[in-house]
Amino acid sequence: MASSDQDIRRELAAERERLAEAVGTLRSELGEATDIGGRLQAKLPLAAAGALGLGFVASGGIGATVRLLLRRGREGEPKAKAGRFTLVDKG
Repeated sequence: MASSDQDIRRELAAERERLAEAVGTLRSELGEATDIGGRLQAKLPLAAAGALGLGFVASGGIGATVRLLLRRGREGEPKAKAGRFTLVDKG
């Protein structure tokens, strides 16, 4: 029975060592996976351009720009202006 106790103790010690190695590997991989700052710093120009483009689209920039450019061609000749109101001949 003494030999089986020794075998069990050796197996437990080996299992503890394997578990300790697995935990160490998991910690290092988790640290690499959660390093968002390092990943973002490597691609900072791309991330900044994407954020700028997304902000422009989200604020209605494309529609506002198109309306501004196309409106000028559709307006007629101003005939009279009173304050902020303008009488336009679209004829």
